Amino acid sequence: MMMLNKLKTVVLLTLMSSLLLLIGDLLGGVQGLTLALFFAIILNGIMYFFSDKIVLSMYRAQKLPEEQYGWIYDIVSDLAHEMRLPMPKLWIIKTPMANAFATGRNPQSSSVAVTSGILSLLTPEELRGVLAHELSHIKNRDILVTTIAATLAMAIGYCADFVRYRLFWGSMHGQDKNKQGSLVSLFAIALFMPLVALLIRLGISRSREYLADETGAHACKDSLALARALQKLHDHVPHASMNAQDTAQAATAGLFIVHPFTSGGFMELFSTHPNMHKRIEKLYTIHQRKGY
Repeated sequence: MMMLNKLKTVVLLTLMSSLLLLIGDLLGGVQGLTLALFFAIILNGIMYFFSDKIVLSMYRAQKLPEEQYGWIYDIVSDLAHEMRLPMPKLWIIKTPMANAFATGRNPQSSSVAVTSGILSLLTPEELRGVLAHELSHIKNRDILVTTIAATLAMAIGYCADFVRYRLFWGSMHGQDKNKQGSLVSLFAIALFMPLVALLIRLGISRSREYLADETGAHACKDSLALARALQKLHDHVPHASMNAQDTAQAATAGLFIVHPFTSGGFMELFSTHPNMHKRIEKLYTIHQRKGY
């Protein structure tokens, strides 16, 4: 199952790269494509190197007091040793929302943040499963993977905008009737591709969540504790979720172990997280297959 999730990520990244090449072909050259890719790399590079500081500052995260929460430091130290990772910095966010996230561009500069809400909701065993999940994101280099996906998606969006711009001005200056049909087709493709890129990027995010669940379950040797934690966190969301109208919070929702906004049905296609019931079922399957 772990290899399947890794393979799925590779396939989706390859598909997104193919979309970028295809839309570059629509441009009829590489100049616009190169410019768009350059800007996408710059913007995502900034986020890659400074996103941890930006996000922690956004939520007013404070250093987790070791004298008060030494038992959490012990859990993380034990898990980090098991996963062969350096000890991350630990932070606490004062909010009743029960959640946690990991950030940092590499294991050496990683941080794990927990909310005060999650500390009061979960048992130590369940919290250990959550922390194992977050350390798995660090171990699997998910920040790097999601940055690459975001860069490709943004480049596709820029290129699509450029194609639409060229087609618009081409139609304004008059095109013969034989070309009008192809212009409409190109415009439709340019309009549709950013949506496809977004769905692929979200698919990558969901596959990395499954991978972190499995890696975390293996590290903490207690998949059922993680399953119980996910169920509690999922049930807690409607009572203490983030403000969906807050743009900054909405933009960072994908970082958390449980998506802090309720969604279902068709909208799951546009979620950064897999269906919670499916995640829990997979953890129970791991328990039956592996015995932990």
